Amino acid sequence: MQRKQNKIKNNLQKQTEKVVEKIDEQPKKGFRSEQWIVLATVMIGSFLGRLDGTIVNLALPHIISDFGITVSEASWISTAYIIANAIFVPIFGKLGDLIGRKPLYIFGIVGFTISSMLAGLSFNLPSMIIFRVLQAITVSIDYPLALSIIAFTFTDKRQRTTAMGLWSAVFAVSQVFGPLLGGPLVDNFSWRSVFYINVPLGAIGTFMALRFITEPVEKIKGLKNFDILGAILLGVSLGTMVLVLDQGQTWGWGSGKSIISYIISAVSLVVFIFVENKAIEPVVDLKFFKIPTFTASIITSFISFMGLFGGIFLIPLFVQNILGYSVTKSGYIFIPMSFALMFMAQLGARLSHVIQPRFLTASGMFVAAMMLFLFAGIDVKWGFWDIAVRLLILAAGLGVSFAPLTNAATSTVPLEEVGVASSILALARNLAGAYGIAIFATILSNTTSSHLVEILQHSTINNNNPSTLSTVIPLMISQANILAYRSVFYWAGIFLLLAAVSAMFVKEKKSDFAHGHAPRVEVEM
Repeated sequence: MQRKQNKIKNNLQKQTEKVVEKIDEQPKKGFRSEQWIVLATVMIGSFLGRLDGTIVNLALPHIISDFGITVSEASWISTAYIIANAIFVPIFGKLGDLIGRKPLYIFGIVGFTISSMLAGLSFNLPSMIIFRVLQAITVSIDYPLALSIIAFTFTDKRQRTTAMGLWSAVFAVSQVFGPLLGGPLVDNFSWRSVFYINVPLGAIGTFMALRFITEPVEKIKGLKNFDILGAILLGVSLGTMVLVLDQGQTWGWGSGKSIISYIISAVSLVVFIFVENKAIEPVVDLKFFKIPTFTASIITSFISFMGLFGGIFLIPLFVQNILGYSVTKSGYIFIPMSFALMFMAQLGARLSHVIQPRFLTASGMFVAAMMLFLFAGIDVKWGFWDIAVRLLILAAGLGVSFAPLTNAATSTVPLEEVGVASSILALARNLAGAYGIAIFATILSNTTSSHLVEILQHSTINNNNPSTLSTVIPLMISQANILAYRSVFYWAGIFLLLAAVSAMFVKEKKSDFAHGHAPRVEVEM
């Protein structure tokens, strides 16, 4: 009897010691400054990647002139970047789970810094395209790994949601700083400076990553079971899909090139799904889509980003082409939007602990939709603040939505697979942006033509004087453009309304935020 009691006592003592050790290993809750330094570190990398996507477009006219190339040829500078980025985001999300996040993240920011410098040294179009592809490959490491590092670093629910809100605000800030930095750099220096600006920022980000990021993966699985075939099939499917989205309007959506792209993308996607169901370490774990909250988050993100990108990308075009604003002044319009997004992202993170995230997200999407419907009344008489205030309210709605939506997508999967989940979310948002821009650019082009025909049919010019015609015809074209912009904003609002409905299916449970909690005690008798 005594021996049995001693055995039980020893078992209890051993179990207690194990629990204490595990609890000691858990990151302490409450404010820890190193957490926020890690967040600032990944925000620098994310800012660089997003900034590059906007700032380079401003330099394209100067690159065209310097290299002596056509506008069509120059489009491949952006197209190659978009395709490479879409292909490698899911691959690096999986690699981070297999070989570790810190070394891969550092490789990404160092590679992006070096490839940016090389892009600035480009001597012709082929060299520029090669270096842009290298930029896209290395920057695609950032998004899934940044989210994964945040999820591992912030184990407390409230702090994690706040951190994701801050990180999400980087996307808006980069959209503002693109024109603000790019315009003066190109005007006062040269187009090469838009690439060189990444070098000092990349060096700072590299130093901080080496110093402050700790490797969250305890057990490195290695590349033994990496799904190479799945990665190739996904790359082919995404590459052809993004290619036709980017070039479809130029080729013609029903042209031979477009149809071949559709077929290749669809067939490779079907084969990819079959391969993933058999793979030991799939690039995209399809079982995630059996989680209702995760699936609803991805669908909501996809729909909302289609509407958002489809509508917002037109604002700079309108204010520059119709209102005659400079590149720098058009950037100023987005400053209130940027501050609203940063502030409301934090408010949304805090409110998500009081209000169910689905209600919060749906409300934010609804507000954003209403603002896009107001943009459907856009007119040449609108001034700076007419646009800036509407963008501010639009950003407020989106800011409330993004943090809870991002957290919902990443908190419903096992912590060790957050990298893959983050890459799926990144892929959905990137593809949504490509789809949105392609669809709404086509709507803008087609409706401009139809409105111009309609205006011409219902107009009578009684004076054939060349000076009169040179005044009246541009006014007709301008009016047709304005009516087309209104149509695009209307349809963008419809998409945001659909996203608001979809958000109601993002139902989270308290257990979804349980990562990092103290382990359960089990005593063997």
